[in-house]
Amino acid sequence: MPIIGVIFYFSKSPRYIPEPIIKAKLFALVLLTIILPILLFVLLKLRQLVSSIHLPNVSERIYPLILNTVITVVIIQRILPANELIEIHYFFVGILISTLSCLILTLFKYKASIHMIATGGVLMFAIAISIHFNINTNLSLALFFILTGAVASSRLHMHAHNAAELIIGFFIGALPQLILLNYWL
Repeated sequence: MPIIGVIFYFSKSPRYIPEPIIKAKLFALVLLTIILPILLFVLLKLRQLVSSIHLPNVSERIYPLILNTVITVVIIQRILPANELIEIHYFFVGILISTLSCLILTLFKYKASIHMIATGGVLMFAIAISIHFNINTNLSLALFFILTGAVASSRLHMHAHNAAELIIGFFIGALPQLILLNYWL
């Protein structure tokens, strides 16, 4: 989902950003948000710290969330510093806050939906970008709303979460993005 948010930003931003910079940022983000987490999951699986990709037990979520927190901090400090692309920087700060919130809930044995955290964060970021650049992104926003509903429906259908876990997950993802608007909008 972070990649989707960044691609959305690059595709909608009226600012001139040189293509090599866009490619470099996307390449680094693909490595750090897709490739590295897959490799770390395999390592966690080999060490028997997680049983499956679905993380059925609340306690299995602790290590992946800690690793995701570290990766997000690296992205914020090294790939997307605030002085370059402030909107994306604060998008990832919101991701960090959401991840830490989910980790805290996990430590208290509560299983918020990480899928809904991700979709809620991207949806709120897309709405903020639309407002910030004063552009019509209604089609994209409609697609994000449908995607959010589809993710929620699938999580309920698979009995992975109950409605409260989905709603809390959505707000854990959306609220940090909404609060951080004060710093870049």
